[in-house]
Amino acid sequence: MAIKSADFFSTEEKQRIEQAVRDVEKTTRGEIVPMLAAAADDYPRAEIIGGGCFALAIAALFSWWWWEASLWAFLPAFLLLYLPCKGLIRGFPALKRQFIPEAEMAAEVDDKAMVAFIQQGLHHTREETGILILICLFEHRVEVLADRGINALVPEDTWQEIVAIITDGLRRGEACAALCAAIGRCGEILADKFPAGEENPDELPNLIIE
Repeated sequence: MAIKSADFFSTEEKQRIEQAVRDVEKTTRGEIVPMLAAAADDYPRAEIIGGGCFALAIAALFSWWWWEASLWAFLPAFLLLYLPCKGLIRGFPALKRQFIPEAEMAAEVDDKAMVAFIQQGLHHTREETGILILICLFEHRVEVLADRGINALVPEDTWQEIVAIITDGLRRGEACAALCAAIGRCGEILADKFPAGEENPDELPNLIIE
């Protein structure tokens, strides 16, 4: 069945994540925003291709088995089967993923991170110290995107450590603990370059679930 981001974390886990962000932001001027999305895109082309492939295979089998490979039997069978097969692909994410190239999913997650970064106002912090941790459930991918103030002082490949912490936790079924650990590690990295000052307002949401 389709993945629902709203149900992925329990109420208690959401509170733990938000508290982890608040604790970290007491030590740094950085603003950390974890975001959970069901998917980066709907991938309609995968549904079209997958539905077509399944309908083609089943219609060909039926026309060969019962109607001696008649084209006149194959065509209506294909048309009747296409929409149900397309719905089958839509309803089962693991099956749908088989019709999407990894490069396409990676590009969609990258685009989703960029759009979310702007939409959620991470580029509007006072010192350009916003950092987005995006988890896309359908794609099984994590993206970390930092603003210019951070990127000026922290190498971009630093965030691969954060991605690894979360993806490993997702594989082990410990998503909440892994995300909290990743938030804590982000805090350690940011506190070194952007320690908390006298004024340290919480400018951004502590958790976004889309």
